[in-house]
Amino acid sequence: MMTTQALSTAHYAEWRDYFALLKPRVMTLVVFTAACGLLAAPGHINPFLGFVAILCIAVGAGAAGALNMWYEADIDAVMKRTANRPIPAGRVAPNEALTFALALSAGSVSIMGLAVGWLAAALLAFSIFFYAVVYTVWLKRATPQNIVIGGAAGAFPPVIGWAAVTGDITLMPVILFAIIFLWTPPHFWALALFMEADYSKAGVPMLPVTHGPAVTRRQVLLYSLILVPVSLAPVALGHAGWIYGVVTALLGAVFIVDALAVARNTATVASGMAPEKRLFKFSLLYLFLLFAALVADRLILS
Repeated sequence: MMTTQALSTAHYAEWRDYFALLKPRVMTLVVFTAACGLLAAPGHINPFLGFVAILCIAVGAGAAGALNMWYEADIDAVMKRTANRPIPAGRVAPNEALTFALALSAGSVSIMGLAVGWLAAALLAFSIFFYAVVYTVWLKRATPQNIVIGGAAGAFPPVIGWAAVTGDITLMPVILFAIIFLWTPPHFWALALFMEADYSKAGVPMLPVTHGPAVTRRQVLLYSLILVPVSLAPVALGHAGWIYGVVTALLGAVFIVDALAVARNTATVASGMAPEKRLFKFSLLYLFLLFAALVADRLILS
């Protein structure tokens, strides 16, 4: 935690500062995968309730992000990538950020339960708790496997979207969970490889810091090789059709080629890590297109 003395110069925040606390870039991916889970689910939901469900997921994800920023203000202050975030930059006081985050957490879960369903609300509450407490408070500073276990938090949105429609959890949302869970390590470790100096400076035990680039690159390839067949499981099990199958197979081929390039790279400075930067950027596109193909498959072929 950052000391109150270091943050005593906080100025009055603008709405942009509070919005930044929600980690809007991360929230975009969360909202998209949640919406895809909702649209791909069998059955129908009232459009207004569907909108409420996605809004609650977005607010809940933002609340988790704000709790993360509140607790990690000391880390953010020493990392170049995060030093200008609202709390370390002094634009939002820590207690204000905490109050804001807790209010959004309680509000999003309560509205989800009352308007949509308590299973979806329970999943949303657990995902907020998992990211804010299990990952941020416990795992992040304790183990190089932090992003592997903590990645479960980001894998919940499509499951919540699915549960909002169906009121239950079947094999398909579990597979969607597994896809994001397995996608997270190669995505995040690609970033960690060229940001290793920042994590080392902040004392965060990311895999490149504790085990070195070579081990991290092999792990990126390993998870990528597991991710691709799991992403094709919906087709093999008859839960998705040829649109999803073709798109996912092509995306998976590119993902593995990029992961192989990462595994073969021997650069130890950020300027020589083009394969890692390419995989990190493509991994975002990969997940967006994969889930978009799932929805297209459901709307066109069902």
